[in-house]
Amino acid sequence: MTTVVLEKIWKEYGDQVVLENIDLTIESGSFVALVGPSGCGKTTLLKMLLGEEKPTSGSILMDGTPLKPEPDWDRGVVFQRYSVFPHLTVLGNVLIGREFEKAGFVGRLFGDNRKAAIEDARALLAAVGLSQHENKYPAALSGGMQQRLALAQALMRRPKVLLLDEPFGALDPGIRSEVHALMTELWLEQGITVVMVTHDLSEAFRLGTRVIALERRRNRPEEAERYGSTIAHDIEVWPPKPNKKPSGSAVISALPPASELAAQPLN
Repeated sequence: MTTVVLEKIWKEYGDQVVLENIDLTIESGSFVALVGPSGCGKTTLLKMLLGEEKPTSGSILMDGTPLKPEPDWDRGVVFQRYSVFPHLTVLGNVLIGREFEKAGFVGRLFGDNRKAAIEDARALLAAVGLSQHENKYPAALSGGMQQRLALAQALMRRPKVLLLDEPFGALDPGIRSEVHALMTELWLEQGITVVMVTHDLSEAFRLGTRVIALERRRNRPEEAERYGSTIAHDIEVWPPKPNKKPSGSAVISALPPASELAAQPLN
């Protein structure tokens, strides 16, 4: 369970102020949806949480500790365009995160470690409905199935925080509804903190426990560069999402926590 705190965050690119004076506490286990018009800094804020971008000023704390300067395994990310490896099978795509974590530059596990990783990967594939496709390559999957695979890939490392950058925007409405239901189930099952960028307000209120709207409050031409977006609305979603796991979804809870994974020796 992880709490993220952003304190007086400013982000500038040269003379252009993108974000100004962002103060935000993201409670452990919450599902925060970031909304706002194009160009308001939503993805920039997400990239700062990931560690790809650094604030111009201010600080970001994770459980009271400054965010590490480089992207770390404690943060998982899913993008709109399916972030999967086309040259790897479905099973290989889920395995690769564990292999990079445990085997480093060797990039491959052996013996009992590999057997355990395959079992965990198959458990996740079962949870996202891809058990029958583990030997296929991503090109053979539909868009919705590729996004399910991207979710499994991100969750294999048991991240403390899952970052979603418009992950469902490219899906057809029917498939999107199915993946929404899956995302809610996985979030409840894992108990992780989720931050999602979306342009879809209905999606934000359907999935989120809290909706944060970013807005540039000064838009006159002479003000455009020197004033960035800030938090215009902070809405708690009511009724809150259920705080118990949905029935029939215990498969993911069988995966060991990240702390245990890190302690496992290599053969």
